[in-house]
Amino acid sequence: MNSMRESMWKAISDSPFMMVSLSEKNDHSLPMTAQLDPDARGKFWFYTTTDNRIAGGGKAMVQFVSKGHDLFACISGTLVHETDPAVIDRYWSKQVEAWYEQGRNDPSLKMMRLELDDAEVWVSHLDLKGTFKLVLGKSIDLDEAGDHAKYDLSTDL
Repeated sequence: MNSMRESMWKAISDSPFMMVSLSEKNDHSLPMTAQLDPDARGKFWFYTTTDNRIAGGGKAMVQFVSKGHDLFACISGTLVHETDPAVIDRYWSKQVEAWYEQGRNDPSLKMMRLELDDAEVWVSHLDLKGTFKLVLGKSIDLDEAGDHAKYDLSTDL
């Protein structure tokens, strides 16, 4: 697998916090925590509530920035209601439970699965010369700033 794509998955594993929005609505993105399964690279999950603006599902966009601000990704996919209790239980934790007054049996609990379509990824790696140019306000060539790629994630299973 491509090292840049692997870098994206590692960065998301290290910090699974992202902004999520439905593509067909004119709503702002929401901060959400992705639940990742290393064996299910074509999807990830979000716990939410039945009244959350993404709870209706549909085409979605996810924005991600790594902890070190050196990897950026925009991921598209389709949010669908996850109905498998085994999946909901698999990712359940004390941190998740804190969001639900009645815990795992809270009637407002809803899990959404993002079935991934594709991603655009940028990796920044300014070297000393590029950093020096940046500090001085000099022009930076795109090839000095980092790498950029598009990936079909629907086949990344």
